[in-house]
Amino acid sequence: MPDASGRPMAASAVAEIEAVIQTYFDGLYEGNVEMLAAAFHPVSHLYCEKDGEVLDVPRAQWFEAVRQRESAASKGLARDDRILMLDISGPETAFVKVACQIPPRYFTDYLVLNRTREGWRIVSKVYRAETRG
Repeated sequence: MPDASGRPMAASAVAEIEAVIQTYFDGLYEGNVEMLAAAFHPVSHLYCEKDGEVLDVPRAQWFEAVRQRESAASKGLARDDRILMLDISGPETAFVKVACQIPPRYFTDYLVLNRTREGWRIVSKVYRAETRG
């Protein structure tokens, strides 16, 4: 698969990013903040549209919400999470579009990653949630 410049993406970078995304998926499903902390950089934020405005949620605030809710795993909810698109624009920047769910909410996430001294980390998440019957 080519990067934004048309050159092939390094297989190792793809595998490293996929591992971060899998950690995110697992942490989200299990409600495990430690796993999410391994995937999200400490300065990361989450963004979504709410009532025509942009809601900006710092990582710590999101983690507190995750701690307070019952996990999808503990409820025995169906799991369906997948990478829809991965683009590496350079050795330190990547974009990943994913689909995941915590029924009855179904999410499309746009994740921006930077390669840090600790490896690839999600620095920004913009998401859309749809509630289904």
